[in-house]
Amino acid sequence: MEYRKLGNTGLTVSVIGMGCEGMTEENYAMTGKLFDAAQALGVNYVDLYASDPALRAAVGRALHGRRDRFILQSHIGSVWQNGQYLRTRDLPTVKAGFEEMMTLLDTDYIDVGMIHYCDAMSDWETIVQNGVLDYAKQLKAAGRIRHIGLSSHNPLVAERAVREGGVEVLMFSVNPCYDLQPANEDVEELWADKNYTGQLTNMDPDRQRLYETCQRLGVGITVMKAFAGGELLGSNQIAGVALTVDQCIAYALSRPGVAVVLAGAHSVEELNRSAAYCDASPADRDYAAALAAFPRVSWVGQCMYCSHCAPCPQRIDVASVTKFYHLARAQSRLPETVREHYAALAAHAGDCVQCGACEGRCPFGVAVRENMAAAARLFGY
Repeated sequence: MEYRKLGNTGLTVSVIGMGCEGMTEENYAMTGKLFDAAQALGVNYVDLYASDPALRAAVGRALHGRRDRFILQSHIGSVWQNGQYLRTRDLPTVKAGFEEMMTLLDTDYIDVGMIHYCDAMSDWETIVQNGVLDYAKQLKAAGRIRHIGLSSHNPLVAERAVREGGVEVLMFSVNPCYDLQPANEDVEELWADKNYTGQLTNMDPDRQRLYETCQRLGVGITVMKAFAGGELLGSNQIAGVALTVDQCIAYALSRPGVAVVLAGAHSVEELNRSAAYCDASPADRDYAAALAAFPRVSWVGQCMYCSHCAPCPQRIDVASVTKFYHLARAQSRLPETVREHYAALAAHAGDCVQCGACEGRCPFGVAVRENMAAAARLFGY
């Protein structure tokens, strides 16, 4: 298993995490099987967005005696009423739901208290004004949650929350198709067929800015919908070109700020398949050729951090230099953390001799030499 730091939380997380979609299988017996498999694989990060009391109780049983082996991301504002799931911002209901969750999970703390599913600006304002955000901060101060998170599919709402709300962890939908779509308060627009019938060009700038903002601010991103509900893996999926599990995971993990991909698993075999990413070869992880073949989609000029530009005769890690350049260029002053990470590279943009070998290998027509010159000016070497 590979591990990363989750933003500035101090948590070290497995790059493959576990969603809860399949835990209800076999009358909830799958919960324990998946936790056993996760422990054996080194998967230590688990998301529990579902409010089903039977599922939460099953997770509590699965955690018994090994709570410290798992980092649990569980949701605030996801409750169970009248036999079904409900998202709520009513503060008394939110509080009662949290207390019920803690009882069912049989734990005295949640590692990441995730404010549940905020895709509209008006909803974020309600979270702030109704006291839900303050309640999360109170829970953190009391040690009942260790860190505050927010789940969203809307990059504009998410960016506002991470800038304003003390959010330390963002759960966000990341894959190469959703990244093409502009911000929308209707999540179903992300996978609507009509939005993929015309010509699409490059990543949505609001999404790119969100990822870069999270990286700069130290907000760790946990990824949902890396496979677009499985559509990216099938022959009739929205991209028009099937991707593999390894390619989808590699793409998500290459985005700035991303620490862990939450892989939904309906069986131990499915979890094993996602975790096998850590043993995959560079060729198996390579998503560039598949993305370049997407019909009606052009990424011309967009660096996808795929490293097809390597090897550089000057030993420059072009993808990393470009990523740090992107992180820094929109700022009025160079962020110290970005400067430190850039300085730690073995070679820098100023070492570029403008040979152009990288540009000949880039599947997306990126003006690498221009980027290296601009980065050298920005960083000073």
